[in-house]
Amino acid sequence: METVYAEEEQRPTQPDNFEAIDPEQLSLTIDRINQALQGKDIDKKVRQKLNYAKKNWPVNIAKYNAYEQQMGGRSSMSKTDPDATFMRMKEDHMLNGQLKPGYNLQASTNNQFIANYTLAQTTADTTTLIEHTEDFIEGYVTPPETLTADAGYGSDENYTYLEDKGIEAFVKYNYFHKEQLDEKRGKNKEPFAANMLFYNNGTDTYYCPMGQPMENIGSYVRKTATGYEQKIDRYQARNCEGCQLRGLCHKSKGNRIIEINHKLLRLKAKAKQKLLSQEGIAHRKQRCWDVEAVFGNIKHNMNFKRFMLRGLDKVETEIGLIAMAHNLKKVSLAM
Repeated sequence: METVYAEEEQRPTQPDNFEAIDPEQLSLTIDRINQALQGKDIDKKVRQKLNYAKKNWPVNIAKYNAYEQQMGGRSSMSKTDPDATFMRMKEDHMLNGQLKPGYNLQASTNNQFIANYTLAQTTADTTTLIEHTEDFIEGYVTPPETLTADAGYGSDENYTYLEDKGIEAFVKYNYFHKEQLDEKRGKNKEPFAANMLFYNNGTDTYYCPMGQPMENIGSYVRKTATGYEQKIDRYQARNCEGCQLRGLCHKSKGNRIIEINHKLLRLKAKAKQKLLSQEGIAHRKQRCWDVEAVFGNIKHNMNFKRFMLRGLDKVETEIGLIAMAHNLKKVSLAM
């Protein structure tokens, strides 16, 4: 038994060329099993299971493959509207955050006028910024001078894109507000976190809380869901055995290893400096009453809380009419 187990452990869990199950190939495999069992005394239940598999499995697999192709990399899809993705809604009649098919509406505003809008089929806002900005540039032939967004849009890929485009960005990152609150209170709940360790740029060395050097032991490239490549450097302490702070510093068995994205740290430091500037504070204050007021007007004053049409093209037309109605109403009120 141990010999067989050792042999099975050495085998790959799936062939290298495994992609998807072919319904026709599955049907042929079931036929070969039936042929191999002909003339043999086989339990009736086995025959029934093979007949069931022959009748249902190829059809179901073909259906699932078609669904997967329709999803196009998404994690879910509505059967009544294949372009829609299931998202957890903030507002619903059950008031319990149900999952419902929907679209992620992105809007650029200027003094509460909708300057641009796009519809995303993903639940996360992070992956929508680049496509939305590209759509803005296509419509206006030039990129915006400044861009202000909340923490849902702060990422390595987005910061890099905005920097390359020459767009002055005031985009928060995760835990920005928590950092400001901790600094205001003079507290830090994670003093042993990797980003709190001292770094010597000249020697490319981090130092642990006990002053022990942590040298670079290599790096690797990590790809995000959008295919963006991030370089991650790894640093390891020389000897954590017997350290009095080990229990607080890390829980691993060996010497502590930290992983650092230096590019992201640089971009976050740049973003923090801009966000805390007088101009950055003004932009952050304006964002609250600028874009949030637009969504509030559409949802509550115009009573538009759900799309009436189905399909991405039709929904884009529908939200376009809503955006024009909002802007025309703003113009009329300004006269």
